[in-house]
Amino acid sequence: MRVAVQPALFDPGAELTAFTAGVRGAGAVVSFTGLVRDEGGSLSGMEIEHYPGMTEKAIAGMVEEAVARWTLSDALVIHRYGPLKPGEAIMMVATAAPHRGDAFAAAEFLMDYLKSRAPFWKKETGAGGGAWVAAKDADEEALKRW
Repeated sequence: MRVAVQPALFDPGAELTAFTAGVRGAGAVVSFTGLVRDEGGSLSGMEIEHYPGMTEKAIAGMVEEAVARWTLSDALVIHRYGPLKPGEAIMMVATAAPHRGDAFAAAEFLMDYLKSRAPFWKKETGAGGGAWVAAKDADEEALKRW
């Protein structure tokens, strides 16, 4: 299991290839990569802040919970912080399991918890200035299924 919280860009394809190559006993690998979204075409960038140490510990706890709930061979979470540009990868989740159901469920669980519980703060910047991104009711609602 690997958790990386980093400012550097990462190559999702290379990360997935390396993750898959290291998996033993899995019949399924599921991955998701989140990108900086520019819905209205006016976003110039995003700044993500976190508390080093606390963030990694919180995400590791989420991964440990996923491992306890589903039969996983391995899991990977990468999340960036610092300045990001539209279209760049923000985060990636990959799960490996003997069967696809566990791999999909664990990946969705991790994505939902990263979206609403991981200690990150996001500020979007555009032509009109900057604004902190507020929590969304839909993200909180998604947690209820877990």
